[in-house]
Amino acid sequence: MTSEKNETASSDSATPNKGALSNLRVLDIATFVAAPFCGTILADFGAEVIKVEQPSGGDALRKFGTITECGDSLVWLSEARNKKAITLDLRQPQGAQMFRELVAQSDIVLENFRPGTLEKWGLGFEELRAINPKLIMLRISAYGQTGPKSGEPGFARIAHAFAGLSWLAGEADGPPVVPGSTSMADYVSGMWGAIGVLTALRERDRSGIGQFIDLGLYESVFRLLDEIAPAYAKYGTVRERMGADTVNVVPHSHYRTGSGEWVALACTNDKMFERLAVVMGQPELAMQYPTSAVRVENRALINKLVGDWIGSKQLADVTATTSAGGVPCAQIYSIKEIFEDEQYRARGNMIRVDDPRVGELVLPAPVPRLSETPATFRHAGRSLGADNLDVYSQLLGMTQEQLKSAAASGVI
Repeated sequence: MTSEKNETASSDSATPNKGALSNLRVLDIATFVAAPFCGTILADFGAEVIKVEQPSGGDALRKFGTITECGDSLVWLSEARNKKAITLDLRQPQGAQMFRELVAQSDIVLENFRPGTLEKWGLGFEELRAINPKLIMLRISAYGQTGPKSGEPGFARIAHAFAGLSWLAGEADGPPVVPGSTSMADYVSGMWGAIGVLTALRERDRSGIGQFIDLGLYESVFRLLDEIAPAYAKYGTVRERMGADTVNVVPHSHYRTGSGEWVALACTNDKMFERLAVVMGQPELAMQYPTSAVRVENRALINKLVGDWIGSKQLADVTATTSAGGVPCAQIYSIKEIFEDEQYRARGNMIRVDDPRVGELVLPAPVPRLSETPATFRHAGRSLGADNLDVYSQLLGMTQEQLKSAAASGVI
């Protein structure tokens, strides 16, 4: 793990870097992961992100995953990091009006309600744009703002299914399985959302006009599935589950070592297979199976030859031999191996922080790595309403008496 010397773990007071996005104010009224993760990315690089939650209970993400001694989950502490936390009931007239006043002083709004919900509250994009013509709004929903399914609910698991990813995950003779993380579509949508926001900001710099970004969870996943759409359209090919194998190349799979660990091996072209054949001490294989097409036709045999070779060796022998021969191969890690790995340590991929509510935390470091304005860590996810006084007094000029009244009526 990284030490406190890691730059990404430093606070604003310890470094002059305020981040490339420090001139932006973001209102995050979304819930759970998808749109809020866009806010996390922006906050990591310096944006002032104000997390807006319901006064009673807050974001459901607070209770998702492992609950800590402070009552909030580890996921919340990690993914709500660097955000200010306020409460506001947008359904109440006073709450909606306070939100409009915040929008007038902000650059970006992140939301993931069902399409039409904000419009019902008088807070749709057109209404907010009338207040702030430069406003950029990210709208993430299960199926997007249009189409026959636009009003239906959905989560990442549903997006994986609808996008075609779940169909591809699993063994050939088994059922579809979870493709890695059950939240992958949420995180990927947050990344696409950040790309959309930054693109819209670039256009706003040119034209002075804001816009909204419309993104469906399923679209974020479908866009990543390489050639399945053109292959079906042109040849009628329906890709099926292949376990650890890859459709167009062999060997490109997972194999078990003689010492019991699993490794991933990737031979994506003929040159790489030639190197592997030499490493295996069977250079004639490169001549017998010279092209990807030939190897795919002999998939079972090639996999058996490679599997037998890897299975005859200890993990250390496999990784050392393939590394020396220029063949991409790596142990398949659990989180235990990740914590022990020197590459993770050297790159600072985990940051160790001290949180006033739960003590020491280890969190995944921000990405990507910028040379001049790197991401910074300021604090983990805050308690519900922790920044009400700061935000409402500074931005809306509310007095303590006004805040007490708003709290008493359930507005904040």
